[in-house]
Amino acid sequence: MLDDFFSSNPSLKICGVTTLGDAERLAKLKVAALGLNFWPPSKRYCSPENASTIASHIAGDILRVGVFVNNSLPLAIELIDECLIDIVQLHGDETAEEVNFFIDQGIPVIRAVSADKLPDYELPSHNFALLIDTPAGKNYGGTGKTFDWSIAEEFIRKHPEVPTLLAGGINPANAGEALAAVKPAALDIASGAESAPGIKDFKKVQALMQTLS
Repeated sequence: MLDDFFSSNPSLKICGVTTLGDAERLAKLKVAALGLNFWPPSKRYCSPENASTIASHIAGDILRVGVFVNNSLPLAIELIDECLIDIVQLHGDETAEEVNFFIDQGIPVIRAVSADKLPDYELPSHNFALLIDTPAGKNYGGTGKTFDWSIAEEFIRKHPEVPTLLAGGINPANAGEALAAVKPAALDIASGAESAPGIKDFKKVQALMQTLS
């Protein structure tokens, strides 16, 4: 599954999708993946009921990533069993054991970490990718701000075997610079592809696609 995501390098994941129309347009543009955010405090929260409508219409057309913050169980398993998501993204304080719980069941995992808290332990060797995001302090989720990309570049250089996504304040104006500086396997973008939280701006999406091509 993650091999499909990273088959074209670099790929694009548009996160925080909340409407079926946006999801269908992203699939039509052949964006590699979209994120459905199941963390209720998020401005881009997608209820399981809404996700059911969205995900069932785009199954097989685009990878569907379920984003969780300390609430992956049992919800993620339910959504996997109902074929509503393809990949689990853990964006909270989940432990290595929780990551391995999904991987051991053959469920691909994207583990999101802050740039100031990069893992110093052995990472899974399959069905796993790392997402490096801007530090958010005591908060969870995206800040819409960039960080010192040299931190991510150094991690990727030292760990080329780990598929790594870059997030945090990326938009059409700086995506090319981010790709050149960091050389990530994929970009993960929410606010940088929006007109409002949860509403995608397809001029921005198309500009991002052109930068990646």
